[in-house]
Amino acid sequence: MNPSTPVIVGVGQVVERIGEAEWQGRSAADLAAWAAERAIADAGAARDLKPSIEVVSAIRTFEDSGAAPSPFGKPDKFPLAVARRAGLKPKQAILEAVGGQSPVTALVEMAERVARGEIAAGMVFGAEAISNARHLSSQGEARDWAEHDEGEIEDRGSARMLTKQGIVHGIVSAPIAYALLENARRARLGMSREDYRAAMGELFAPFSAVAAQNPYSSAAGEPLSAGAIATITPKNRMIADPFPLKVVARDQVNMGAAMLVMSAAAAREAGIPEDRWVYIHGASASAEPDILERADLGAYPAAEAALDAALGAALGAAGKSIGEVEVLDFYSCFPIAVYSTAIDHLGLSQDDPRGLTVTGGLPYFGGAGNGYSSHAIASTVERLRERPGAFGLVGANGGFQSKYAALVLSTAPAQFAGWSEAVQHRPAPPELADLVEGSGTIETYTVVHGRGGPTYAVAIGRLSDGRRFIARSDDPATLAAMEADDPLGRQVALSNDGERNAFTLAG
Repeated sequence: MNPSTPVIVGVGQVVERIGEAEWQGRSAADLAAWAAERAIADAGAARDLKPSIEVVSAIRTFEDSGAAPSPFGKPDKFPLAVARRAGLKPKQAILEAVGGQSPVTALVEMAERVARGEIAAGMVFGAEAISNARHLSSQGEARDWAEHDEGEIEDRGSARMLTKQGIVHGIVSAPIAYALLENARRARLGMSREDYRAAMGELFAPFSAVAAQNPYSSAAGEPLSAGAIATITPKNRMIADPFPLKVVARDQVNMGAAMLVMSAAAAREAGIPEDRWVYIHGASASAEPDILERADLGAYPAAEAALDAALGAALGAAGKSIGEVEVLDFYSCFPIAVYSTAIDHLGLSQDDPRGLTVTGGLPYFGGAGNGYSSHAIASTVERLRERPGAFGLVGANGGFQSKYAALVLSTAPAQFAGWSEAVQHRPAPPELADLVEGSGTIETYTVVHGRGGPTYAVAIGRLSDGRRFIARSDDPATLAAMEADDPLGRQVALSNDGERNAFTLAG
């Protein structure tokens, strides 16, 4: 074993649920520091590890991503605010780029630095306190979460996932974007709306059961049946066709997670028992173009390539297959994130006896902003320690199925090889039209709902010459017709106002 081989030696998770006796109304920095302390303690070292941690990497909060308000202010340098609370004095502090893939990419990058001998130990942490902020504000209670730290951080930016063309036509949130992808998959499979909604319930019911047993879930509760997940009710209202509320990632959470990576030499010197060590056997990442520039809106070639590369690196030499990976967690912000990876590509069953999540998934366990997969990694590490020699796979998704990172872990020793190249097989997309008039055919769509019902619709389709268009409809008659009958494959009449395309159902 190379003494610079990186090993995960500590993980920590925390949750703060409103209404429970221990609730304090912590900030995101408080929660992340709490998780960091737990990760250090989890290593079981014979000496204080804090002086060894030379680099910290913070998963970008939704506040720093521009995806959530900060009614009480926020730290100007989140990584340093957390490090200060946890008693860490790193030589470098990083604020990661936006995206749910970042827990995996940050962890592997930290491992690469350890493997190169640049550092002996590094920590990745993150947290969200969106639910606390919302609750305190609703109660008229104010907190001061604004704070300043001296020193520099490496801020990797908060690139927007939304494009101007998408925004103009109404793609302004993740549920809307994913609804378009989900209905494209349904179109390819030729399934009715009713059958597809039932299938989403059947996919996610086991996730709900796992979350109900997880002490770190954002909301304690009973498991949901497939029918309860799929049935539209006042408490399970439609968000954007085909998504009722209970299949949508839950971002109203107070959660934190952390991961500690060290070199084998440093871990041994610190007296960390080797039964705490978990090795990185495979890792790969890949990215997609914008939604409108994809050939098949219901597929995810980047995820397929990343999964194949990571699994190939980890299992190929051992002659193992995905069927022999005992611990699985697939990112589950919406059903298609699981379908396009575990089901469509890897060929797993949605009732696989191993389960497709170790946490309970984003709609039930909680979608802790960009940091969900930190919890998936932490839970996977804990399970692998209980099953020496077993393998675990974590799939982390970012954007609108825009970026994917796959990670294979095991307690079995392995030399660290870093990132494996993800080779994509992506057909060329159709040419994208700008402003259009005339007629076209819907290839995917969504009807966006408010609390009072449908508000507008977005359609992506093809013109007679094969070019792709995007259009929006605010026409009440069209919305009513789309609600009444499945609009996939229907003809639409197209027009534009010089900035935006509009459509109405033809005939």
